[in-house]
Amino acid sequence: MGDDETALVRLWREKRGEVEPQDLSGNLIVQLGAVTEELNRRWYEANTGQAIIDVQRHVKHGALTWMAATLDGRVEASGAVFEAKFMLPWSFSEEAAAEKYMPQLQHNMWVVAARSAVLSVITGGGKWVEITAHADPLYQHLIVTAERKFWRCVESGEPPRLFGVEPPKPRIEAVRTVDMSSSDAWAEFAAVFARTRDADLEHEQEPDAGRCKGSERAWAARQTLEVWCGEF
Repeated sequence: MGDDETALVRLWREKRGEVEPQDLSGNLIVQLGAVTEELNRRWYEANTGQAIIDVQRHVKHGALTWMAATLDGRVEASGAVFEAKFMLPWSFSEEAAAEKYMPQLQHNMWVVAARSAVLSVITGGGKWVEITAHADPLYQHLIVTAERKFWRCVESGEPPRLFGVEPPKPRIEAVRTVDMSSSDAWAEFAAVFARTRDADLEHEQEPDAGRCKGSERAWAARQTLEVWCGEF
C-alpha cells in the first residue's frame, strides 16, 4: 500500500525463497518495539481494565489460504484486534501513527473478521496513546485486492508493481495520557480553576450578571489549561 518499489520487490523475492528474510536485529527502533511490547500490553490492560488474549497467535483467513496474521493480541471483551507499537516522540502524531499502521490493522481485522482494532502506542517521550480504528470495507477491499495481485506474482514469478491507489484516510478515535506532575505551572492553574470553578459555573448560568473576580480567574485558568491540552 506504500510507494517503495524496492521494498516491494525485496518482499516478493523473500516470499519466493530467493533471498533470506531481512535481518532486523541491528534496527534499534524495531528492537525497542519488541522489548516494549509486553510492557505496552500490561500498560493498556492497567489503564483500560481490558484483558488481552491470543498474544502472538498466528491466524489464517478462513477462505483465503495464503492470507494470515500474527496478532499482538485481541481485546477479550470486544474481540478487537490489539496492536502494540513504539514510536519516536519527534515524529509522533495520532494521524501519522494511524496512517502508518492502518494497512496492518485493516489486514488483521479482515483475517479474523474483527469490527475494530486498538493501536496502543508508547513513545520515547514517555507518552501512551490509545487509538481505535474501525473496519473500513473500502480500505479492506483495496488491500485484499493488492495482496491478491502480489501473491499471484509470488506464484507466477512475475515481478510485482506498486498498486498505485491512494487508500482512504483513516478515521480514528484517540485517547492520550500525559504526565504533567513535573509542571509547576500546570499545578498552579489547575488549583486556581478548582478553587474558582463554582464562580465560573455561576457566571455561565447567569451571563448578564457580569464576571466577578473569582469567575474571571477561573475563566483564565480554564482557557490556559485547554490551550495546553490542545498542544499535547
